[in-house]
Amino acid sequence: MRISPTEYFGNLSLLLDLEAEAEKQEALRARTKLSPIEAEATGNSITNLVIREEGYGLGGRFLLGLGKRNETLPLPWTRLGVGSPVILSEERASSANAETGWRGIVSAVRRDAIQVAVNQFIETEAEKPTFRLDRATDEIARFRQRQAMELARGASGGSRLEVLRDVLIGSAGAVFERIEPIHVFNPKLNQSQIEAVQFALSAEDVAIIHGPPGTGKTTTLVELIRQITRKGETVLAVAASNLAVDNLLERLIDAGESAIRLGHPARVTPELREHTLDLLVENHPNVMMARKLTRDAYALRDQSVKWTRARPERGAKQSMRQEAKDMLREARDIEDQTAQMILGRARVVCATATGIDRDRLDNNVFDWCIMDEASQSTEPSAWIPLQFAKRVVLAGDHCQLPPTVLSPEAVRGGFNISLMERLLNNNAPHKMLNVQYRMHEEIMSFPADMFYEGNLQADDTVRSALLADLPAVTASPLTTTAMHFIDTAGASYDEEREADGESRLNRLEAELVVKKVDELLECGVPPADIAVISPYSAQVKLLRERIKRPEIEIDSVDGFQGREKEVVIVSLVRSNREGEVGFLADTRRMNVAMTRARRKLIVIGDSATITAHPFYEKMVKYFERIGAYHSVWE
Repeated sequence: MRISPTEYFGNLSLLLDLEAEAEKQEALRARTKLSPIEAEATGNSITNLVIREEGYGLGGRFLLGLGKRNETLPLPWTRLGVGSPVILSEERASSANAETGWRGIVSAVRRDAIQVAVNQFIETEAEKPTFRLDRATDEIARFRQRQAMELARGASGGSRLEVLRDVLIGSAGAVFERIEPIHVFNPKLNQSQIEAVQFALSAEDVAIIHGPPGTGKTTTLVELIRQITRKGETVLAVAASNLAVDNLLERLIDAGESAIRLGHPARVTPELREHTLDLLVENHPNVMMARKLTRDAYALRDQSVKWTRARPERGAKQSMRQEAKDMLREARDIEDQTAQMILGRARVVCATATGIDRDRLDNNVFDWCIMDEASQSTEPSAWIPLQFAKRVVLAGDHCQLPPTVLSPEAVRGGFNISLMERLLNNNAPHKMLNVQYRMHEEIMSFPADMFYEGNLQADDTVRSALLADLPAVTASPLTTTAMHFIDTAGASYDEEREADGESRLNRLEAELVVKKVDELLECGVPPADIAVISPYSAQVKLLRERIKRPEIEIDSVDGFQGREKEVVIVSLVRSNREGEVGFLADTRRMNVAMTRARRKLIVIGDSATITAHPFYEKMVKYFERIGAYHSVWE
């Protein structure tokens, strides 16, 4: 049955509006309903800041270094990171409300300072102002999503966008053609990776590469892009996060590919900023003339408003202002033409899906769109790059965490189901990578059975790797085994609700985590090789207060997706008489948690609580079967 594009995108737009309203209300609550202490506790705000440094860079932006007035004080724990959209507002300003302030992007974060890139000068009311920084909603991204869906809905006349749309919404089937076996550039590719590249190249419309944890998905995509560019074709490579885009860009550059990065330079890893379009344009010889025109235009404008003793001729000042405007317009034209020239020569362009500016790419059509992390972005985001491509390859892992969605109504409508997951749920053709290069075999086996039908295998390089094999690490029960479950059942390790929120924490479990961290350090495990993660933000905050080693990464499971460490300690938190597991019931969260560790995984939890859920009952039995089960009483 043919699906109506109008009905399909109408429903998707409704869900997008629900999510936009939920995000707006959360931001409004943080800025108007919470005290400064409560706002900072959410991780989305920092208050009582002063400007310590001012600079200029990142393609013409103003850079503001902010910190506490007392320079010895560190910043509080925050979810604001490089690339976060923020609003900087003056505290106690007469016009302060939820909508005033200066929009910017976080460009750097240190222990005691945070840098924000803004597009305009900061003019304050107070002589010695203090500021607050709040996470902002990304309205530009939302506009681009609506615009892309409207274009897809109205596509007609046999255009490539119409064909892609009909395949992606299920009105038509995907087409594949037979191709000759490829000669791979990377001799280290395994058979499943080679088959995935070959499969993608055979797609006329859409192909899906399913990459479970540690299976070399990025390596596979780099090979695919190299195969495409060697045929003289072009690629738009996108991902849901700036980190994933930068990772792909770095790997492409290392492989000898020439690629351009779109997006705000503040959102790009410093080592890669020279590859951003903004800085390539700024440093281009043609733009030297534009800079001179801009300086001359401002000088002419200033001259037009100055008081002179001699009365100017009628219309002289107006003529000078018009000439200044013409010079500025000419300068912008030079910059735009330079950008189009650079983009026109590019074989590979990298960007986040929502970071693509239609005005910038309006005349560019790419032979391929390669979409990494395709299972981590909501569907409207995916339609933005599709308008610029003839074929699309979706790569990701729908068995890990889905897109984060705030609106319960939008979740009920399926807004947290990515385009890739929806296609796979409808049995779309795909290839799965089946050799993983991250985990010890015992760490891999349970997630492999539960999520990947037992079709994963550990490469020889990691199959039996343990902490004790690392230099300077001494042998102990912790370092000579790969798995460790510590059962707190019956020990009164009761969970608590966060005092000013909905999150949960477990103080005794946190103490046990600290003890295990100390044991690992005593065995010689470098602190930078240790990560501590928990599903609950309140437990993360508590652990950050208790563990004073900045080299040890402490984060939520959601925040650590896509990362890995030699040893990972997971604090499950839940311990109650009712057997309530909360959002641990989304077992994909545990898939992420268990597959972050390379050589050692330590899980701490209350079996009496968590085994009320069938998944965790099987997990505890797995730990028992491999001899990795331990009681806190031991």
